[in-house]
Amino acid sequence: MTITEKAMLLKKDSPRLSSSSIEQRNKALSYIADALKANQSAIFEANKADMDAAAESGTAPAVMKRLKFGEDKLKSSLDGIESLKTLPDPLNIVTMKRSLDEGLTLLRSTCPIGVIGVIFEARPDALIQISTLCLKSGNCCILKGGSETKRTNKVLFDIIYKAACDAGLPAGCLAQAEERSEITELLTCDKYVDLLIPRGSNSFVRYIMDNTRIPVMGHADGICHIYVDTAADFNMALSIIVDAKTQYSAVCNAVETVLVSDSIADKFLPLLSERLKSVGVKMNGSAKVAKLIGCNEIGEDGFKKEYLDKEISLKTVESEDEAIEHINSFGSHHTDCIITSDEKARDYFFTMVDSANVYCNCSTRFADGFRYGFGAEVGISTGKMPPRGPVGLEGLVTYKYKMTGEGHIVAPYCDGSKSFHFKDM
Repeated sequence: MTITEKAMLLKKDSPRLSSSSIEQRNKALSYIADALKANQSAIFEANKADMDAAAESGTAPAVMKRLKFGEDKLKSSLDGIESLKTLPDPLNIVTMKRSLDEGLTLLRSTCPIGVIGVIFEARPDALIQISTLCLKSGNCCILKGGSETKRTNKVLFDIIYKAACDAGLPAGCLAQAEERSEITELLTCDKYVDLLIPRGSNSFVRYIMDNTRIPVMGHADGICHIYVDTAADFNMALSIIVDAKTQYSAVCNAVETVLVSDSIADKFLPLLSERLKSVGVKMNGSAKVAKLIGCNEIGEDGFKKEYLDKEISLKTVESEDEAIEHINSFGSHHTDCIITSDEKARDYFFTMVDSANVYCNCSTRFADGFRYGFGAEVGISTGKMPPRGPVGLEGLVTYKYKMTGEGHIVAPYCDGSKSFHFKDM
């Protein structure tokens, strides 16, 4: 079956999934979790084959970390599904009920987007998160994962799809695109696909946007910053920076640049350098930083890099305003943090930094749908239009207006013989 044919099937079955009960969708999640546990040996075997092939082709260590799907990733995926099951049904929630006139009532209620195409990076756990979120929110989904984990993706998809169908969901609830060439065909399916979510580099997201008429929710690079303010607690700052850089370096919410106030640089940077060296982080810095701690010197372009590895950029700034200007100019509007005990500095940072996630005194690694209590996420949207930030269940629904009358017609309201009497109910 071609991608177009699969998209047609999903579009046809979209109303059926939309009308399914929350009990049926949660049952599907339970079936999926049980099936993943029962078939974990096959999953791990497929992933080992993907990892071996990636190693033979010289894949970068940072990417290799993303590819690996072992017991820890399976456990976190299953925890995500359990969390997702506890969340309330996002569908058919009445957000407005209004009487327009006697016997004429208008409702606005939530509904699924419909058919969503998600093209994501080579992270097998992303396939589990995306498919379960879409099913819980009543959305049919076409999944295209990175080719580096094609074996793992295939096994995971087959397990998830069979479990969903066994739970009574329609045959057109999920589909998989396996070849890179199928992306081009998917971009032409504007009659059947309601939304595309590409997860990858800025250039990849831009390519998708420029080559389709389907609405696109962009998830671009993760160039995240931490600004160490003049009123920062040094021990707190060191702990947060190390966590944000090393807890899992190969992800979009890991910190890539640390900005340090000039007023504390002489004391703080040597301490930071010592801590980062102790955990194997390579440091690159502006001229002043390089002179102070002896690290590799970089120019302005060096602060535009997303390392996704144990490597970091360091720079001193004269003021909070300079830090904010740097973040808004060089960042990807993903997640940025200030470390300070000054509430005014915190509030100013929150207001002025133009990012989807803005933090104070905590690791950038908290930017995650599961950690926000969303169950999981299909991605992090860095655009201004909602949804913004981690996109969970609420970000995967839209709404429709439902009107009920008693033979009402428009003509009397136009000639003035009748008038509206708007009243919220």
